[in-house]
Amino acid sequence: MRVTDKIIEDVVSEIAGKDIVPLVLKLKDKKNISEFALAHKMKLEINEARNMLYKLYDSNLVSFVKKKDKQKGWYVYYWTFNKKHIRYLISNLKKQRLNKLYTWLEREKNNNFFSCSHNCIRLDFEQATDFVIKCPECGELLNHEDNETKIKDLKEHIEKTKQELSKCVI
Repeated sequence: MRVTDKIIEDVVSEIAGKDIVPLVLKLKDKKNISEFALAHKMKLEINEARNMLYKLYDSNLVSFVKKKDKQKGWYVYYWTFNKKHIRYLISNLKKQRLNKLYTWLEREKNNNFFSCSHNCIRLDFEQATDFVIKCPECGELLNHEDNETKIKDLKEHIEKTKQELSKCVI
């Protein structure tokens, strides 16, 4: 699998947030860029840029080299984007998504759900009985919900995610 800009943007926005994507695009094809230069290019305060870089560092998407400024005596951090780590993160995110889908599927299979005709809220049996089978939003009687199509859709989504995961060979 080729790591494109679109894949990088998707992974970064899921891991660290959409607001950090422009920073990564400035950083991705360069090496050892000063945090001050990055902040200036992004028109950010240095603390904002550092916070974004630390979020990326927590996921090993960036690495840094620390050097002491001889004139001021401060440490300056120089950052590099770790493009190779994107493949690992893609695989990891798909595994997490697959686990959530399995959990959701089990919940759908093992519970009866109820909702009103306005679809205000969806409750399992225990929750519905807590509200005396009435919608807590509109007060209408709750009806049993057929979730067979939802179960079928979840199974299809699980299969699709498994296929995508098999293509993500690290």
